[in-house]
Parts: sequence; C-alpha cells; structure tokens
Amino acid sequence: MASESITKTQRSAFIAAWLGWGFDGLDGTLYLLVAAPFVKQLLGAMATQSDVAKKAAIIQGVFLFGWALGGTVFGRIGDRLGRSKTLTLTIITYAVFTGLSFFAHEWWHLLIFRFMAALGIGGEWAAGSALVSETLPKKYSHFASATLQNGYNLGMIVAALTVGALGSWDYRYVFLIGVIPAFATIWIRKAVPEPEEWAGERETRQMPKITDLFKGQVLRVTVFTMCLTSIALSSVWALLYYGPALVRSLPEVKALPKADADSLLRSVTVVYCLWNIVGCYFAAILAKTIGYRRAFATLIACSMLTYLFGFNNITTLDSARMWLNTAFFFSSGIFALFPLYVPPLFPTLLRTTGAGFSYNVGRLIAGIATILLAFSTTKVSPSHAIWLAGFIYIPGVVLALFIPVPKAE
Repeated sequence: MASESITKTQRSAFIAAWLGWGFDGLDGTLYLLVAAPFVKQLLGAMATQSDVAKKAAIIQGVFLFGWALGGTVFGRIGDRLGRSKTLTLTIITYAVFTGLSFFAHEWWHLLIFRFMAALGIGGEWAAGSALVSETLPKKYSHFASATLQNGYNLGMIVAALTVGALGSWDYRYVFLIGVIPAFATIWIRKAVPEPEEWAGERETRQMPKITDLFKGQVLRVTVFTMCLTSIALSSVWALLYYGPALVRSLPEVKALPKADADSLLRSVTVVYCLWNIVGCYFAAILAKTIGYRRAFATLIACSMLTYLFGFNNITTLDSARMWLNTAFFFSSGIFALFPLYVPPLFPTLLRTTGAGFSYNVGRLIAGIATILLAFSTTKVSPSHAIWLAGFIYIPGVVLALFIPVPKAE
C-alpha cells in the first residue's frame, strides 16, 4: 500500500467491520444472559432444572454449529462476491433471526432462530477481518485487530445493559434489540467499497477451489490456524457459556431475589468484559513486541494456568469474580490477535474462505463439548466444566511456537 496514512475509505472500512464485531457481541450474548430463565419459560412450569439445562445447552451447541457453518459458507461468498457485500449480508442475517427469536413459543423454535442467526455471526468475522486486512496500513494491524475484537466486548456490555433495562419485561423482548444492526447495512453499502486488492485479483485471476485450502503451501496454513483457533475457541466458549451459570449456581447468589440475581450477573458480565478489553490491548502490545508465536504461546499458557488452578472448586462470589476476570483477560485477550493475523496468511481469493473455515472449526468442537457435558451421566458443575476446558490449552502452548506468521513480521 503506497500511503501509510489512513484515508476516508480505509476509516469507513474499519468502522464497518468494527460495527460488525460489536453487533456480533450484542446478538451473540443476549441469549447467554437469559438462557436458563427463557428456556424454562418456553418449556413450561413443569420443566425440571435438568430439562432446562439440557435444552439450553442443545440450543447453544446448535448455535455454535451454525456459527461454524456460517463462517465457511459466507467465507466462500466473500471471496466470490466481495468483502463489503458479504459483510452486509451477514449482518442482515443475524439481525433478522435474532429479532425473530421474539416469536419463539417452543424451545425448538428458539433453536432454529439461533442457528440461523449464527450463520450470519460466523460469516461476519471472515468478511470483516479480510476487509480491514486489505485496506488498513499494516503498521496499524496489531492495535486495529485488538480494537476490532473490543467491538465484540462492547457489544457484550450493551447486551448486559439491554437485559438490565428490560428486566421487568418478558425475556423475549431482549431479542428485538438484535434487529438494530440491520439498519447499519444501509450506511455500509454506501460508504464501503470493495478493497482494491480483492477487486484486482477477482478480475484477473481464476477463482481457486475450496480444495485448494488443503494443497501445497496453503495446507500448512490451514492446518495450523485451524488447530490454534480450535484450541482457543473451544476453551473460551466453555467460559462464555458456563460463566453465567457458575455465578447463578453459587449459594449466595441462589439466596438472592430473582431481580437481584439478574442484576448481579449483569454486573459481573460488564466487569469481565472490561477486563477483556484491557487484555486485548495487552495481547496486541505483546504480539508487536515479541511476535505472534511467543505472544500466542504466552497467552495460552496463562489461560491454561488460570483455568486449571482457578476453576477446580469455586464456592464464593468473590472467588468467581477474580478468576472470571483473570480468565477473560488472558483467554479472551487471545482473540485480539486473530482478526488481522489469520487473513493475510491465505491467498487473496481464498482469504475469507480460509479464514472463515480455519477460524470456525473450533466452534464445532465447542458445540459438541457443550452438549456432551449437559448430557453427561456424571453431574458436572459449571465451575468444573470450565476447569476441564483448561486441559485443551496444553497442546496449544507447543503448537503456538510453530505457527506460520504473516510476511510482514
């Protein structure tokens, strides 16, 4: 890129992707905050706690499957149709189907709507990251990547505040807020053109096949990024899903009136999101200082130690707060590096396909693990579920030292 200054077009592309991340966080988190009480409401007053837990886990598992599938499908669309157009399609998809969750009157209605919303959420990541990767000057990549990821964290905070503001309403009303992102696509379509890098390649080169992800030099990139992201995603989604359940399961929280327990959960969520924001910039500084390999290895090792030593037996709210904040600082901080680390590793016309596929395979594993834990014959507490996820990080420490790195590093 000839100029290192940020142009209006580059700024618009970054803002569009950042909004996509923020809306991802909003629409992805709304369910997590109301999962247990809303699923219980859908199942009826006679539903047992076990029934509620299993159905809520199935919905979350299927949501993660949809997220993974959406990353692959929309990734391919992004290479064929363009980054900006695909970003628009993905936002519309998850906005519409999050809003439709309002109309769920059976638990399987909610399952279908969450699956469809997940297709768009999964696709947005690949389109948005490729868009920024191909437009923003490389010298900004580390901190731009962290800022993109923090859009997701701010979306989570907005979700928590939304649930709080609508606390006296029926739980289904929170999903109507998820429609708002659709209106942002009007601006995106007008203000964000396709990147010149992609447009030039699309006009002059033949579209590669999906199977090219598993050939030649690209095979190594696909395998390494797929393994690295799978480890990070599988672990952090255990934290995201079981974290709220952990807080609700503590004796001192159970003793609170419903309104107070809900308020407490929102407060805990906002605080660990703020720790995550700090962790994202810490990760960016680390990667810029010591390189991607050592940064990933350090963050994964710290995440592993936090999960294994912190969550084995949490019994108090103060302990839960401390370890959740620490876990989000490290294990979610890792995700500050992925947005602008993964896309440049792939050829231009395989970029969103490769990024979407390799980044989202971990969600399949996370989805399966969520469902299996819910149906386990042995009672697994939320704290213990997070502790078990910590073992996934062990191979990640070694793997990180051998991952491919972008040419600029």
